[in-house]
Amino acid sequence: MHLVYAEVNFIHCENNHMQQRRAFALLMLGSLLLAPCTYASEEASLTAAVDGIIQPVLNKYRIPGMAVAVLKDGKAHFFNYGVANRESGQRVSEQTLFEIGSVSKTLTATLGAYAVVKGGFELDDKVIQHAPWLKGSAFDGVTMADLATYSAGGLPLQFPDAVDSSAKMQDYYRQWVPRFAAGTQREYSNPSIGLFGYLAAGSLGQPFDQLMGETLLPKLGLAHTYLKVPAAAMGDYAYGYAKEEKPIRVNPGVLADEAYGIKTSSADFIKFVAANMVKQDDEALQQAIAMTHTGFFSVGGMTQGLGWESYAYPVTEQVLLAGNSPAVSYQANPVERFATPKAMGDQRLYNKTGSTNGFGAYVAFVPAKGIGIVMLANRNYPNDARIQAAHAILSELAE
Repeated sequence: MHLVYAEVNFIHCENNHMQQRRAFALLMLGSLLLAPCTYASEEASLTAAVDGIIQPVLNKYRIPGMAVAVLKDGKAHFFNYGVANRESGQRVSEQTLFEIGSVSKTLTATLGAYAVVKGGFELDDKVIQHAPWLKGSAFDGVTMADLATYSAGGLPLQFPDAVDSSAKMQDYYRQWVPRFAAGTQREYSNPSIGLFGYLAAGSLGQPFDQLMGETLLPKLGLAHTYLKVPAAAMGDYAYGYAKEEKPIRVNPGVLADEAYGIKTSSADFIKFVAANMVKQDDEALQQAIAMTHTGFFSVGGMTQGLGWESYAYPVTEQVLLAGNSPAVSYQANPVERFATPKAMGDQRLYNKTGSTNGFGAYVAFVPAKGIGIVMLANRNYPNDARIQAAHAILSELAE
């Protein structure tokens, strides 16, 4: 009896094990079958959310085309709308090249930080140490960091139209008279960060376009990002559309490359966003990117870094709108300067707007959440609309 009981018990155990194995196999099979469905459901939900936010913006501002890229959980998602060229009807894709205007300053700042890491200069160096031709001018008391953060003393938003050559640029800077003490007021300025980029590249003995095109962009893996679009990529270059609806592209100007000259795609620029949140193998590049997240002073809820402007996260739409408002973008504002520049950390939203006459761009990311967004359009539509749309999408991504 004992033997029979043992055999029965053994068979019973075998049956249990077989049932468990079958149950486990079915569970695993169910998980494998369910995973694509779950992913497809998440993708459909994200698409519906982005479409629902972007489509009204396209309609309201008659935007011909827009490329949106979002980053979540280390994966990029692309959403493309409308046309890159009304005449040909060419559709926007994640490879379409857009002018990004002042969003270019984030790459200029990264190049400058890279030059610091490589020993070209220090941020607290006086400008005249790297521009001897400015000795005896107002720049005797201005630092490289002042140039990078628009706080040199009131440089204007743009050069006067008459400044159309390198020689006239140098004369303009030599004759410039500041309205404020350096480091006390922020006045957003292309000639300010433009000179920073120009001198930063020169500190490594290279022209800006060479250092950007042959060193920084390749290190970032941005193979479809350009200062001057090559012939082979012209087919991807969108046309912009202003109020008169004629197709236009940006005209080159003095220090345009340094201040607003980048053309890129959503697929490429979302890589740059990711590089700002993921440690880079190249140690010099990693240090440079980290340096761009350094804060120098605050204007209201916005902290000025190198290229990037940041906010404590979570951030309300109202605070984000205030930091990107005309009052901050086009007027001088007194700054609350930090005793020493400080790393702002991951619990921040970093952002930058940019425009040319025919294009409008906005980029934002939150390292602590691993989320980011790139919005590239071939119309210069209001910053408020960009920020409201991006804030809504980032809120969806953060859930």
